[in-house]
Amino acid sequence: MDYKDTVKIMLNRGLIKKQKVDFSHIKALLLRAQKDIITAKANLKIDEEVTYNYAYLAMLRCGRSIVFMKECRSVDGQQHKTIIELSGEILGEEFKSIVKKFDRMRRKRNQFTYDPFLPVSKIEAENALKTAEEFVKIVLKLIQKENPQLRFNFND
Repeated sequence: MDYKDTVKIMLNRGLIKKQKVDFSHIKALLLRAQKDIITAKANLKIDEEVTYNYAYLAMLRCGRSIVFMKECRSVDGQQHKTIIELSGEILGEEFKSIVKKFDRMRRKRNQFTYDPFLPVSKIEAENALKTAEEFVKIVLKLIQKENPQLRFNFND
């Protein structure tokens, strides 16, 4: 199944709806994702859960931006899962591994959000941050390819 088939299925299931591309919205999401990375790094020594959470949020905002770029918006009760699945289809097979990490982060984040006794280790937080940084760079390059007028200052 390719990206277009996935979009048709998600539209029919009511998971997404069509939306006109608005690059100012996309840019705002990407700028916030960059700030989330900075926040995640700043909190690594203080609170692993905060680092993990902000790393995940950076990825989620980037996922939303590439879904918006393709004129779609998630609208269902499982928006995070929908964003991950659709952004994975948009990015394609080359990025399957990082999208799987993104989905594992979603599940872990959900678990520790609702279970106060489920810890996030320093290694998990560091790995989440590393994954998020990689994902943000991938998405920034994709978005800039689609709209070369957008410029971002992100440390390579």
